[in-house]
Amino acid sequence: MADTDIADRATRSFRTAISLAQWNLWTQRPSLIAYCLLIETVAVVTTAITAFTEHVSGWDLLVFGLLSGFGLLQAELGREVERLRLMSGSPHINLTSVWSFAGVLVLPSALVTGLVAILYLYLAVRRPYRLRRGAPFRVVFNAALVVVTCQATAAVLSRTPAPDLAAALHAGWVGSGCLALATVAYFVIAALITIPGLSAPDRSPRTLFGGWGDNLLEVATLCLGILTALAVTTMIELALCILPPLLVIHRAVLVKQLEIAATTDEKTGLFNTTGWHALAAHELDRAQRTDDAGFGVLMVDLDRFKRINDEYGHLSGDAVLRAVAAAITGAVRDYGSVGRFGGEEFVVLVPDAHQAEVRVVAERVRAAVARLTVEVPAASGRKTIDGLSASIGLATYPESGSAIDSLVHAADQALYRAKDTGRNKVVSIADLG
Repeated sequence: MADTDIADRATRSFRTAISLAQWNLWTQRPSLIAYCLLIETVAVVTTAITAFTEHVSGWDLLVFGLLSGFGLLQAELGREVERLRLMSGSPHINLTSVWSFAGVLVLPSALVTGLVAILYLYLAVRRPYRLRRGAPFRVVFNAALVVVTCQATAAVLSRTPAPDLAAALHAGWVGSGCLALATVAYFVIAALITIPGLSAPDRSPRTLFGGWGDNLLEVATLCLGILTALAVTTMIELALCILPPLLVIHRAVLVKQLEIAATTDEKTGLFNTTGWHALAAHELDRAQRTDDAGFGVLMVDLDRFKRINDEYGHLSGDAVLRAVAAAITGAVRDYGSVGRFGGEEFVVLVPDAHQAEVRVVAERVRAAVARLTVEVPAASGRKTIDGLSASIGLATYPESGSAIDSLVHAADQALYRAKDTGRNKVVSIADLG
């Protein structure tokens, strides 16, 4: 019975995948629909052009088969890690650039497209849950992004003194420079053409381009791509040596993701209670060991949030929470740590600051929330929610307490006074007398 259910789910998934009318691409914003179609058209056209203009030898076909085989083997060997990732809800770890970038260096461009198509088709077949979610367009779009990145990188490399790896091996330092240029080109092109497809409301550089860890992972996969291409060009059997470090990277990234997930609020991306308390404990230890300024704790509560949920629905309420989280984070800037304690209550750690400085930050947070306008979906189209406000309680170390729990409790008391005396204000525990 279980096998029958699995087969039925897989059948439904692939029926959805081959029925363009059922793709939820058509429910996306018009700009995303247009961009998806543009990228896919560019991928098809450039592949067709290179297929008619580039010569494909028997050796090219052999290398194509080897890279495809290694890519499929890596995906299969990494299935246990992917199973753990699915159970944890962590983001997908995509290491296919190892094989696609190696293809750019040693294969005709049309075969690189075939390599990418095989790898992404395999990922879709082995993980039909993606298709069950009604988003096969994302698999196609992501594959098209990689194809366009590969085609553009190959075009850049073809205009250098070493247009492929074989030429680079005979060009000394010039060849090394050409490979470095190709690496940078792949990295930059992939980042730039992905941006228009992002739907994140926060358009900060970190959101658009990722953190240092994300970028270092991509650089590492590109370096492994160079080594793979080098092995295929010189001693084919050495390409198998790429698999162990690649699998170790795969598992190491998952472990890091799990660590982050354990300290992150899923709804807003802020620290959860555990993560925020760990940071606060570290700041308390710093303050106790030095004679520098203390630090502040802000409890921030969104006023009349229940009315938003009742009037617009919980999905709209979630959108408001995410917008408020982004506004608070922007207001405290890089030196503050923001967490969500549940519901509509947030907590902010303001390190190395006196009470007057903490109050300035609190007022900045309050003003940022008051300026917010949030677009939310509605039955009659999209509605705008504005007129938001937040009440904020403020406590500082060492004046308000010498432990994190006592500081949080003090800030919470001040918050309730702010609520009781009119809302949309900042109250310090020191104001209570």
